[in-house]
Amino acid sequence: MPYQRFVEVGRVAFVAHGDDKGKLVVIVDVIDQSRALVDGPCSGVNRKDMNFKALHLTPFTIKIGPSARSGPVRKAWEKADVTKKWSESTWAKKLASRERRSQLSDFERFKLMKAKQARNRIINVEFGKLRNAARKAAKK
Repeated sequence: MPYQRFVEVGRVAFVAHGDDKGKLVVIVDVIDQSRALVDGPCSGVNRKDMNFKALHLTPFTIKIGPSARSGPVRKAWEKADVTKKWSESTWAKKLASRERRSQLSDFERFKLMKAKQARNRIINVEFGKLRNAARKAAKK
């Protein structure tokens, strides 16, 4: 199947832009073709309507009924352990890494550059050894 993530009640979404950028919400109800009622009881997002363009759908879903109140949504969220699953996902790790790199000081960027240079030198030396061994084997 080409597409697995659908807009549905209980779908967890990542807020891509707006006041709550970077937080997780769950779709509680679909209002119309362009908006949904969302709630983020464990991420600090109050219940509100949000445009689908501001949401990126995650692979996580929770079991809730349409227009469920915040209490049952919070219980379902904690039961499904969404926060833990999200923090272990590669998507969240990539966002955290990007945030960490943006916070680097000049000296930390310099140290990172030097570490990359050292790693690349080691890789190039090993590659050269393998290339020379392959040339010698081809000559025989």
